Amino acid sequence: MNKWTRRAFIGAGVITGGALLVGVAIRPGRRVDKLAALVEGEDETLVHAFIKIDTDNSVTVIVPHSEMGQGAQTALAQMAADELDADWEQVRFEEAPAAGEYALYTIGRGFLLKDVDVPKVLIPTVDGAMMQLADSMGLQITGGSMSVRVTGMYGMRVAGAATRDLLRRAAAAAWDVPTEDIETNRGELRHAASGRTARYADFAEAAAQLKPTYTPTFKDPSEYTIMGQSVQRLDLPSKVDGSARFALDVRLPDMVYATVAQAPVFAARVASLDTADALAIEGVLGVHRLPETAFDSSIGGFGLGESVAVVASSYWLAKKGLQALDIQWTQTGHESVSSDSLYEQFAETLSTGADVAADTATGDVAEADARAAYRIEATYRVPFLAHTCMEPLNATADVRDGRCELWVGCQNPLGFRHTMAAVLGLEYDDVTVHNQFMGGGFGRKARADWATQAALLAREVGRPVQLIWSREEDVRHDRYRPAGMSQFRAALDDNGALLAWTNRYTNKMDPPDAPLIPYAVPNQDIGSLASPTHVPTGAWRSVDHSQHGFFTESFIDEVAIAAGRDPFEYREQLLSEHPRHLAVLQKAASAAGWGTPMGPGRGRGIALQESFGTIVAQVIEVTVNNGVVAVDRVVAAVDIGYAISPDGTRAQIESGVLYGLTAALYGDITIENGAVKQSNFHDYRAVRMAESPKIETHIINSGHAPGGAGEVGTPAVAPALANAVFDATGVRVRELPLSKAAAMLSDTDAA
Repeated sequence: MNKWTRRAFIGAGVITGGALLVGVAIRPGRRVDKLAALVEGEDETLVHAFIKIDTDNSVTVIVPHSEMGQGAQTALAQMAADELDADWEQVRFEEAPAAGEYALYTIGRGFLLKDVDVPKVLIPTVDGAMMQLADSMGLQITGGSMSVRVTGMYGMRVAGAATRDLLRRAAAAAWDVPTEDIETNRGELRHAASGRTARYADFAEAAAQLKPTYTPTFKDPSEYTIMGQSVQRLDLPSKVDGSARFALDVRLPDMVYATVAQAPVFAARVASLDTADALAIEGVLGVHRLPETAFDSSIGGFGLGESVAVVASSYWLAKKGLQALDIQWTQTGHESVSSDSLYEQFAETLSTGADVAADTATGDVAEADARAAYRIEATYRVPFLAHTCMEPLNATADVRDGRCELWVGCQNPLGFRHTMAAVLGLEYDDVTVHNQFMGGGFGRKARADWATQAALLAREVGRPVQLIWSREEDVRHDRYRPAGMSQFRAALDDNGALLAWTNRYTNKMDPPDAPLIPYAVPNQDIGSLASPTHVPTGAWRSVDHSQHGFFTESFIDEVAIAAGRDPFEYREQLLSEHPRHLAVLQKAASAAGWGTPMGPGRGRGIALQESFGTIVAQVIEVTVNNGVVAVDRVVAAVDIGYAISPDGTRAQIESGVLYGLTAALYGDITIENGAVKQSNFHDYRAVRMAESPKIETHIINSGHAPGGAGEVGTPAVAPALANAVFDATGVRVRELPLSKAAAMLSDTDAA
């Protein structure tokens, strides 16, 4: 996404020309047969690229996003169904195929042109150009909390409203009455004056032949009957009865299994390989060296070092064979690198102050600092973090006769299709990707490294191969959330008012607004310095917000304490120019009972972070005993603009809180001798059910455009937790995870 700059896009003049490509709505005679062949089933009519109507009057919403437990498919189906006036009891969803016709053109409207008022006459042209661009870049991504706020707003609502318009026009023509006299309700068309009624299915074929509008009239929120309701998620029944299909469920004739080993130190190559003991195991069919592969794209890019795979008749035998191998790896020059040396590197980078990439520079920081009554400085640091999805990385590939079929659970199926074609040297049309449900994604499954290994193996053995990474391989060869360091300096007057805010941090990622603060500080200087490492990194839930939330919201707490002020009240006074933020902060504090006394060893902390169009404030209550931090309660206030599926929003906030607590309490990928030390859940802990706190979520429908839900619950967790620990103990924790501070907190208990 960082390559999609608004300036480059508009400067290229794409907005001024081009023609609409099929995918927004079907235009008769233009690739209709191809679209229908992709998604139309028996007795179904594809009325719109995203909507099918069956002869039984059921509606299927075709969703161009992956299902990884977040429930976005249900929310998107709600948006389409409500604008369509469908009967929710007759609504289903299916995932769009990995095809260019379902590339995410909506990213253009919702990201590049978010603040641009595109004239209605240009919308078909803009959407068509965006689809062409998204198709060429392989963009069918699920991430960045984009599903509802981008695809829902610019795709699903349009699809539903446009299809409703088509059906009304078809009925009006058949009944020879004005279109405006046709009413719709729960999947039926009605002409009140004549008393005629019909099901949507009765006019589906006729509607599909009409030219759609690309700028339909939407419902007013007061007219919603499905949006804003907590409906049953459409994916849950199959997950409960076991019929849901995950990638690990794939079984093909003549299929074999494989697992893989990569170098402990990233990017090393095989120096020597002894396969005798492995090949002596009955059921082990072969040992294969997979060549180093390099492929780059805006979403699925990776550098895949050389690896060794064992193919066998079962996964267990493949793993046994892998353990029997004697592999010696080449030296990379990074064998002496450790987490300590990397933090020293970060500190040295920050100390130079050279080549700063500015995020914001307002006012005159130097002048304000010079006249300050006192100053506060602090440095924070966070470790690398793994994703640890519950479902191990796996993919099944069949590469024969110049074609590739891939079964995988991924966050960008169209991007994976592009990647397979590039790596295997095949034509794009000769690759098919069958995307399945995922047992978690969190950004890890937008990368195609493991799927590429499966495809390369399948080509080599000439039969279907299901590749499964062990948990150890997953932990030690992730695309980690970057480790980082952030330095702050605040200048205050003699009343404790903030005059200046200076922040320098290492290794900027996305999104660009993550380090910015909402507080009214007249003089600000925020910027990053590059300090690269040999450790592969990538997107992790909420991306840079998960780091900067901890940095900035911990430091503003320090500033408040130094000024002799209550942390909540101090923030409150600094948010006069941001009423939405202020309302969220006040709601969280009120709901949590901010200011009520806490018992000995107990504390309460607060934090605020805007991310992905949603503002979240959290209050966390803790008990600290013998250095052990127990999280008792989390209260979250969430201004999501408009919650399409309130229950889904609450579930995602709870999920984000638990993911954030795992990271803040325990998450620590450490580097020793150039390699990752951790290997499984015994030394890379997660919050367990018995540790889970009470979580309360308060949703604010402010009337703004819907924001994201999947990532926004995580960023405020770590700072609210650290601030609560300070409130309980007087110890300021500036390094995560908190487990590292156990000895320091124990000393405080003893004192």
